[in-house]
Amino acid sequence: MISFVLGVEDLTDTRFAISPLTVVMGSLRALRAPALYPLHVRWRAGVLRTLDPADRLLLSALVGDSLAMPDFLTPRPTAFAPAFEDELAVVRATPVEVVRRDLQAAHAPRSLPDALRQAASPAGPDVRELADGLCSVLRRYWESALLPHWPRIRLLLEADITHRARQLATGGARLLFTELHPNLRWQDGVLSIDRMIGHHEVEGSGRGLRLLPSLFAHKPAPPISAEEPPMLDYPGRGAATLWEPEPEPDASALGSLLGAPRTTVLRLLAEPLPTVELARRLGVTPSAVSQHLRVLHATGLVTRVRDGRRVLYRRSPLGEQLASA
Repeated sequence: MISFVLGVEDLTDTRFAISPLTVVMGSLRALRAPALYPLHVRWRAGVLRTLDPADRLLLSALVGDSLAMPDFLTPRPTAFAPAFEDELAVVRATPVEVVRRDLQAAHAPRSLPDALRQAASPAGPDVRELADGLCSVLRRYWESALLPHWPRIRLLLEADITHRARQLATGGARLLFTELHPNLRWQDGVLSIDRMIGHHEVEGSGRGLRLLPSLFAHKPAPPISAEEPPMLDYPGRGAATLWEPEPEPDASALGSLLGAPRTTVLRLLAEPLPTVELARRLGVTPSAVSQHLRVLHATGLVTRVRDGRRVLYRRSPLGEQLASA
């Protein structure tokens, strides 16, 4: 069991965050132990078909037999949603001794895999080179395996955070921690995480608690090291919907939203057109077209620019998205 002793200052500094790198590392567990992640089986198969064999070997070596991972590869977020590259910069700046400590802790009591052993040994001169190499592999993996799905992943993570924030507002910390996962227990200022391999207690000491939802977590996962400040990667809601196919676009939906006349105007504005030309094509008066253009412009669906004595209208990027749907 691992416990976080949280004082008043820690509770007031309990925050949620979305960490792309933590999601990346969690997904490596799904690659390593597919039986624990049945929802991701098809995604896993697609990733393994495209993953470079050398990258796959190194990524696999980052996950211990107990599914523990090096703490330095899941740095504590300093913002609500740090950029992936910013998190990699933190990893690159990790002191050499911490890299060695965390790699060995993730695989204890076993020795390190061959892919990591030489560089992480006390006599090895290549720990910094290893950290840089890991960042390069993780970037390639992120771009191919997760970045294409990131908008939907982030949407689900933000929805989970909204739900948890409502729990905190209505039931306080006790309800929040109780509902996060059955392995969590909150009592007398101590948050206990059961069924953990490690057994230690971490004092919050005013450093606060970071809660990170993930769609690749099957149970709460705190840092391995007792020296790390309180942080918890927990299973987010909505993982079952992550790989559901997007519904086919409904051609009539835009008309229901804007009305038939404005929809027609928006579709005509794939090229810059003046009011009189739109009126000619539609067979209506310029004043009728002007009314629709005012609404479309006010809502950001079209842009306008003066060309001599004429004003040309064209779809904005937002208008393009709507029209293409």
